[in-house]
Amino acid sequence: MPVDAKAPRADLPQLLILGGTGRLGAMLRAAWRATPDAAGIVPIWQARRAAGLDGPVFDILDAPESLARACAQADAVLLLAGVINGPPEALAVNAALAKAARDAAQMAGVPLIAASSAAVYGRGAGPLTEDTPCAPLNAYGRSKCDMEAVLAGMAHGCALRIGNVAGADALLGAAAPAEGRRLHVFADGRAPQRSYIGPGALAAAVARLVRLAVADRARLPKRLNLALPGVVGMDDLLTAAGERWQPIPAPEAAIARVELDVTQAVRLGLVGRADGDAADLVEDMKRIRQEMA
Repeated sequence: MPVDAKAPRADLPQLLILGGTGRLGAMLRAAWRATPDAAGIVPIWQARRAAGLDGPVFDILDAPESLARACAQADAVLLLAGVINGPPEALAVNAALAKAARDAAQMAGVPLIAASSAAVYGRGAGPLTEDTPCAPLNAYGRSKCDMEAVLAGMAHGCALRIGNVAGADALLGAAAPAEGRRLHVFADGRAPQRSYIGPGALAAAVARLVRLAVADRARLPKRLNLALPGVVGMDDLLTAAGERWQPIPAPEAAIARVELDVTQAVRLGLVGRADGDAADLVEDMKRIRQEMA
């Protein structure tokens, strides 16, 4: 039997995070652990296997009763679980996970925020708003579009289209090779430019969005871009991180610039109005990595 929407609580909102063991989950966990009072939420970390987290252990797709019970004990749900690489049949699990989370969240009467990606926009000309038609270029982007379609009819569901996260992306997410990194450079001499956000800033923004959704779920957007305003050059990020790199010609299929329009995130108070800065992003990343160590 569906559960009615929960009454406002005097204590902090309980946030169930589905898929807490990935790279992004680890960064959020470190950020919220470092500033628990500022976060203003109580995170509950679900994992598929025992991983030392203080939270429920179950498979999202194979244990619907456990999923329903965990959602019923939360005030909001954040879906991080998903597949990043692989053939389309492997990536199809992203939509299946969204459906399971949607059904359980609706049964519990709590809002669901699902991590999507700027990959849904493909080669769209920016700044890209939430109303820009999706045109993904690869199987991962298409799987995120399919995931978002699962949430489309949900009363209180949000597809969170996250920009590049410093330290969780392909640029700085892995250790640099001994000879330094190689970076695409276009004919105009510029490296790729992307909308970025630091892991600490992301954690703060997600916590604010959760508190907003719990306090007034009608304000939870169906789709929401999340990054710092503006774009950052990947060459600037490597320089700020003190890393050596060498330019290589960008292939024809490479995308020079992906800029998310974050007007809505600014209006909701999730991020500030100032553009993202490479030095600040690197400092944010290093601070969270120290907390993770």
